[in-house]
Amino acid sequence: MPATKLSVITGPRILTFLSTEASPGTLEIDQSGKITAIHARESVHASDYPSLAPEKFLKVGSEQVVQCGLVDTHVHLNEPGRTAWEGFESGTKAACAGGVTTVIDMPLNSIPPTTTVPNLHAKIEAARDKCRVDVGFFGGDELVPLIKAGVKGFKCFMIESGVEEFPACLTEEDLRKAFEKLKGHDSLFMFHAEKKENDESNNSVIEDDKDYMQFLSSRPQSLESNAIKLISRLTSEYQTVRTHIVHLSAADALPTIREAKRSGAPLTVETCFHYLCLTAEQVPIGATQFKCCPPIRKNANRELLWAAIRDGTIGSVVSDHSPCTVDLKLIEKGDFTNAWGGISALQFGLPILWTEARKRGFNINDLHKWLSRNPAKQVKLDGRKGEIKVGFDADIVIWSPEETFTIAKENIQFKNKTTPYEGQKLYGVVKKTILRGQVVFDSEKGGIVGSPAGKLLI
Repeated sequence: MPATKLSVITGPRILTFLSTEASPGTLEIDQSGKITAIHARESVHASDYPSLAPEKFLKVGSEQVVQCGLVDTHVHLNEPGRTAWEGFESGTKAACAGGVTTVIDMPLNSIPPTTTVPNLHAKIEAARDKCRVDVGFFGGDELVPLIKAGVKGFKCFMIESGVEEFPACLTEEDLRKAFEKLKGHDSLFMFHAEKKENDESNNSVIEDDKDYMQFLSSRPQSLESNAIKLISRLTSEYQTVRTHIVHLSAADALPTIREAKRSGAPLTVETCFHYLCLTAEQVPIGATQFKCCPPIRKNANRELLWAAIRDGTIGSVVSDHSPCTVDLKLIEKGDFTNAWGGISALQFGLPILWTEARKRGFNINDLHKWLSRNPAKQVKLDGRKGEIKVGFDADIVIWSPEETFTIAKENIQFKNKTTPYEGQKLYGVVKKTILRGQVVFDSEKGGIVGSPAGKLLI
């Protein structure tokens, strides 16, 4: 079905940069997909835009909210090389079905990884003409050449990466070399923050591979705390290098983070939907679809993460969409020790988070801050994305916050359908996703519409 290119969107609940609440408004969009005007009132097609073709005017009802499209800065699309796991086409279909209009692809789990400029070019070629949303890239290893080639930042591991082809277990000496290279470049240095001290991860012997609590004890909070103490110290020392902790799960590390931020260190932190919405206590025996690293921790830890979201210690929430083929999850064996560690949720982040956030008194503007504004700022897209604002891309999600649905395999767009969220009833149904003024997902027209319209953010 051909996509519709909109010129005007109007409704009673539009969340723009002008207000912290969704309120009546009208957006005007030019042919390039930029927002050209915002009016603080609803408009009427016949009287306000009489010469505009009806299909270019969208009137949104009072039960739906119009807000900025999501920016997910932690996604593994795995192409080229591991397209049985995911790919640009299937992954970005899932994104636009979930109101995500921009994703940043992590440098590992594809073959080759995005560690050199030629490897980046291979990824760009693999992505060409397949993307349903805009896609940027993170890199690794060849720092300065990749900055010049357009990557948005770099990821490193202080523990095993899980794949042979991506460098891991970086030492303090390795990190200092990278900090030195990144000085003077406004890039982003990101850390998978787990670090062994005296073989800590083996202190607890796993006697039953199906027992999640035994697996959890093999990845203690101290692994994250160890790493974050080092990261904070180096960030405070190298004040001009922006650093970012990915997928924080350990609340024990929050005091170190708060102290670093109070001292002025340029450190930001993300957590993931699964750490805020799932708990160790609810993981069934052998349910390896819940396995990820760092692991999902206990409920008391989850509530401390929510407190850190509330006070701004944690600034953004991402999917860390890390799929694999179903056989690698070892579902039948229920083997937490050897199953692939990764959770698929790219399509469902908005309703997953909203379902939990609304219980705790958060509002739609809070979601916008965590899911759009702050992630866009993190990767220096904040002059173009992350807000409904004049001059910005008209990247928009229209959704119904009070409507519910249940996640089922038949409505999952990502390639491998294994997810711990299957069967969950959630609040928040995505009705339309709009990329630079073009409708790319419409629930009333069967879902994905039109040809791939995503751009590569290089």
